[in-house]
Amino acid sequence: MPSKGILITTYTTVPSTTITLSVPGQTITKSSLRTHTHDHLEVDSANLPRFKFTGRFSFTVQRSDRELTTQWVDINSLTGKLEDGTIHVMDATASLLLDGLVICYGFYDAGPGVAGLPKQHLCYVTVTTDLGDWMGTLLPQSSPISQRPFNRMVLPGAHDVGMNTMSTALTLLEKAGSGAIKEVLGRELPHALDTINKLSDSAVGKIAPDIVRALAVTQKDSLDALLRIGARYFEFRPAKCHRRMMGDGGGALEDTWFFQHGAIPGMAYKAFLEKVVGFVDEHEGEIIVVQLRWDGVPKECPRPSGEDLQNVLKEVMKGKRVEVGNLDDMMRKSIRELRDEKKRLIMLQNVNQVSNYDDAANATLNGDSMVNKLKDMAMNPPKGHPITLLQCQATATNIRDVVVASVLDSDVNTSPILATKPVCDAKILPLLRGECGKDLMGEEGVVVLLNDFFDGATADVAIELCKGRMG
Repeated sequence: MPSKGILITTYTTVPSTTITLSVPGQTITKSSLRTHTHDHLEVDSANLPRFKFTGRFSFTVQRSDRELTTQWVDINSLTGKLEDGTIHVMDATASLLLDGLVICYGFYDAGPGVAGLPKQHLCYVTVTTDLGDWMGTLLPQSSPISQRPFNRMVLPGAHDVGMNTMSTALTLLEKAGSGAIKEVLGRELPHALDTINKLSDSAVGKIAPDIVRALAVTQKDSLDALLRIGARYFEFRPAKCHRRMMGDGGGALEDTWFFQHGAIPGMAYKAFLEKVVGFVDEHEGEIIVVQLRWDGVPKECPRPSGEDLQNVLKEVMKGKRVEVGNLDDMMRKSIRELRDEKKRLIMLQNVNQVSNYDDAANATLNGDSMVNKLKDMAMNPPKGHPITLLQCQATATNIRDVVVASVLDSDVNTSPILATKPVCDAKILPLLRGECGKDLMGEEGVVVLLNDFFDGATADVAIELCKGRMG
């Protein structure tokens, strides 16, 4: 009988909380703490009424028998396509902050498995406590542990934080000509350049937003939510929009500094700083590290001068009870000293960091090459770097066939980034929680766990490593 599978990964840190997964004919309840669990369900025609092919997949989060949320999607067992639902569009899957908890979830709409992409739909659900004050709770200012050096911290980080919005890119795309769109998308996606150039101008204009959403959007939560999920490290690439796009856009967008994913713009730099500074101003136990870099930003996107950056920062800091720290502060001062001096925003620029990221290893759909890379790195841990980045996200957008398939089949839920997240997280995060991760904690510098579609499991693993590293 026709059927369509769903692979589900769950993770919770909250006692007395259950995650119930359901399709017609089968229900599974998950409650194991700090364990990535994996389940496979099928929307099977055999479990549906005669001549009916649509069945519902749902998950329900309960706390002490009280329902917090139910999310669902109807799936056609014959075609595998999504129909109605609350999770059938990525933009509708923002994390929920309920009852002192954070529920993060996502759903990947799988096709037939072209180019090695999954044949089954994928879903992940994490349930953790609200971590808006996790540093203050873990490292109280009155406790001796706050005298530990800040460079022993392990920080959860949201990869490419500025790509959590489509509003900037959509504004440009609406006004830009097809030639400019093809140029920018071709630069961003060189593996798909031939395919993009073969499309008509009208076709490019219609699918460009979904291509950008599928291949460049790396976060789906607001910055406010990311901070409460637990993120305390961010990299930001501030630059002005691509000159060709701005020229064709005819002034549709303010000519200011935005996060740049290649040549695709995201969040405005000033808006980012306002949120971060506002957060540490309100949460006096928290310290955030921001690093400015320009990796992969094309020359057609003008970069700010030191004076430009300082002017934005000065304007944002007015009236705040926060001072700005630097690399020397991060490496030499204790947590208590930074708080006493109100240096709870550490601003860095182009720091000499080390990372497990590798173009070949991270170009994966199953995460195995990333696991091997981390194991090799743990056997000979790096030394002499102020920041060690442990990146959990795959970069399937570096695989030519995946990019081409995604361009041709692009819609709001076919992101290859989303396709790899549940699979890679379930391998990488337990590895980092274990001996491999502990072997990478010896460096006298800050360690960061970065991830796309930042979630509670990533935050929890980083915080648990931080506990161990602080002693």
